[in-house]
Amino acid sequence: MEQQKILDELAKPVSQELINSHIPARLAFAGTDGFPRVVPVSFEWTGSAFVVCTTTNAKKYPALQKYPKVALTIDTEGYPPRVLLVRGTARTEIVDGVPDEYVAASRKIVPAAEMEQWEAGVRMLYPRMVKITITPEWARLQDFQTTLPQNVEEIIRERSGH
Repeated sequence: MEQQKILDELAKPVSQELINSHIPARLAFAGTDGFPRVVPVSFEWTGSAFVVCTTTNAKKYPALQKYPKVALTIDTEGYPPRVLLVRGTARTEIVDGVPDEYVAASRKIVPAAEMEQWEAGVRMLYPRMVKITITPEWARLQDFQTTLPQNVEEIIRERSGH
């Protein structure tokens, strides 16, 4: 998928609403044993990449080094469902201290009244972290009003004779 189409998909109002919501993303990746994993993660969108941070001893760190292809999903409960699907490649790096993206991502879920204490605690706990930068290579919004899963769109076209 060309980069501009990806950015256009991610810039749609519903995509932006999902990206900026308090909803965690689900990160899918292959473990070092080759079995799939899906874990909820906080994330920060930089305008060109999703950034997820984790501890240096997290199992996803060596897994992403071995198998960097990932999928990221942000979705809602209720009807109509709204789902943002992203596929890409993860780049990992160990950084000193707590990355700004980790703090920014956490602001979506940590109550404002607790943020200062939470941040101080995290900065004391983690001397280093792993910064995971996911560059989108494919993206699709399914809001079930203007876009549907591709397989459903195909059935509708077939049924309508187009």
